[in-house]
Amino acid sequence: MDDPTPAPVLALSAAPDAIELRHLRAFVTVAEELNFSRAAARLYLSQPALSRQIRMLERLLGAELLRRSTHRVELTLAGEAFRPSAEELLGRLDDAVTAVRAVGGELIGRAARHLADVRAALGVDADVQSIRDAFEALHAQFAVPEGIAVRPLNTNGVASLLVARDPAEPATVLYVHGGGHITGSAFGYRPFAGAFATAAEAGLVVPEYRLAPEHPFPAGVEDAVRAYAWMVERSDAPERIVVAGDSSGAAMVLSLLLSLAGEGLPMPGGAVLLCPSIDLTAADIDPGEELGKLVRRSCELYLAGHPADDPLVNPLLADLTGLPPMLVQSATGDLARRETERFVERARAHDVDARLELYPADTHAFQLFWSFLPEAAEALQRAGTFVREIQRAADVRTA
Repeated sequence: MDDPTPAPVLALSAAPDAIELRHLRAFVTVAEELNFSRAAARLYLSQPALSRQIRMLERLLGAELLRRSTHRVELTLAGEAFRPSAEELLGRLDDAVTAVRAVGGELIGRAARHLADVRAALGVDADVQSIRDAFEALHAQFAVPEGIAVRPLNTNGVASLLVARDPAEPATVLYVHGGGHITGSAFGYRPFAGAFATAAEAGLVVPEYRLAPEHPFPAGVEDAVRAYAWMVERSDAPERIVVAGDSSGAAMVLSLLLSLAGEGLPMPGGAVLLCPSIDLTAADIDPGEELGKLVRRSCELYLAGHPADDPLVNPLLADLTGLPPMLVQSATGDLARRETERFVERARAHDVDARLELYPADTHAFQLFWSFLPEAAEALQRAGTFVREIQRAADVRTA
């Protein structure tokens, strides 16, 4: 008679505990793109970092998922079998997280919390150093993306940082940080510059330009011009250079471009303006709003008596003819949205190829929250795409 006791069965091992969501996202993204460069840009990773994650996943699974060659990437049979389950798992997780965040307004609330300490320092009578400390503390809450290297540069006498995936490659983006002309630093902007460098697949030069009130206009613009000239001196094709900036940094980018035009110097191939704050009269900002008061105060410190209607500092009054193609981004709730729209209208009237993108966000310079705000991540990715388009077009012209 057969023994009714079930025979012992060898249990199959469960998924290794060391497998992480980042490994699955890396694999699914490469499987979708079949290109490590594009996948790395989507994930804000360097290609070496992405390759390490894929190799780790393959070691943990004990199977090769992707077959790589010089010219192509393709899924193995194991990769084809694994992909649907990985996509389903990530999709279910993303749906759950999105639902929870949507109910609680978590994403916007998180951005607001990041800004809370800065807003606490924004009183019209606050001292400049307190505002600077709060702004640096805001940036310190974020980390430099994996695979990004940062090293110091001296760009024609201007202390700067090179932020790049490969510091040996020539930098092709000049990034001018924001901060209302009175705060911000290249050091503080390392996390955001790293994300921008990854999205653009390009190295960034971030100048530590002089700030008001110690150094009012035109000191900061002069520093940006010197840093740009340093990049041009080392470039075979200045049209591959793209200049970019956020908030007041975007305004300085425009002052830089107008200075180059006035002096007949080589123009960059394009410009990226993230939530530009360009009207130093703050005409479109509620004068009774606390943030509006600070904007006016910082503008006064920056100008130090210089006329606010000087076209060099107010591009809304300038002849913009001859400026390069530009991508301009703003948010539906941005306090500078109206002046941004007026600038784009003026640029187009002067035959400038100006593209305006509007995102559903309530925060000025929302792109700074790229690490958790989907709209910011999308905006940054599109900015990176724009940079690559400008550089590919330059390569075609110079071939």
